[in-house]
Amino acid sequence: MTTEKIAPTTGPVSRFLSTAQPEALFLLSAVAQYVGAVIAVGLFDRVEPQTVAWFRVMGAAVALLAVSRRWWSGWTRQQLVGVALFGVATALMNIFFYLAIARIDLGKGVTIEFIGPIAVAAATTRTGRNALALLFAVVGVCVLGGVEIDDGNTAGLAFILLASALWAAYIVIGSKVAQGDRGVAGLGLGLAIGTVVTTPVGAPWSGPVWIAPSLLVLCLLVGVFSNAIGYGIDQFTMRRIPIRRFSLLLALLPVTAALMGWLFLDQPPSTIDVVGIALVLAGVAIQERDEIERVEAVVRTDPA
Repeated sequence: MTTEKIAPTTGPVSRFLSTAQPEALFLLSAVAQYVGAVIAVGLFDRVEPQTVAWFRVMGAAVALLAVSRRWWSGWTRQQLVGVALFGVATALMNIFFYLAIARIDLGKGVTIEFIGPIAVAAATTRTGRNALALLFAVVGVCVLGGVEIDDGNTAGLAFILLASALWAAYIVIGSKVAQGDRGVAGLGLGLAIGTVVTTPVGAPWSGPVWIAPSLLVLCLLVGVFSNAIGYGIDQFTMRRIPIRRFSLLLALLPVTAALMGWLFLDQPPSTIDVVGIALVLAGVAIQERDEIERVEAVVRTDPA
């Protein structure tokens, strides 16, 4: 007997996403997301951050719908409402996140944004070991974030806190969308709706992108990496593990963002940042040990 839900396999990619360890999927998702973020930061000198985010959502929607089967049919009204809310929350989260990292370091921004997943993990924590794992993750995130408020980054902090609240919504609503077991169709349709809803925010500054093919390709490429690949992997993972475990494993994202910022944006982590990374990884390790022991206990007591 197993506690994980395995999605039906239809090809090598689906089989890999349905059987790989959640930690491996999270790292793959994180790398994809922050490769996109690195490209996006490089565009901010030529394109407004909210416009890059708008194209990010648009590019991901096009890519996901192109590979989805019959995404236009088979939805109930309740499912469509959930998909729409998910897509709008995700689009706004992307916009606020880009407005933030245009003002503060990528690693620090992602770390502060992690307050949202922490809140979800705290609300769903059930055992003492889970609470200990969450404590390690919280302390590590606080150490990594540093939360320094001054005249230079107050706006950045405000934007990242808004993104954090929307990240919590992304987890809660996205988990329900993923349980619909429609592959990435729900994500693609949701992002298409999110693109339409956020058009007044992103479109007014999009003129330079439409007349420069290289800019357009780069903006859409951000969407493919960060949303189509990154969030697409999330949809498979959400179908397999509890929301509590998903929320805590997201602690790996600030660690990955700090490393990507160091390698590609000349934002090296300090010694205290390394301590924060170690605490986050310790929290994830404690959580995973609890999960293993829980599954083993179920197996021992299951007569089947």
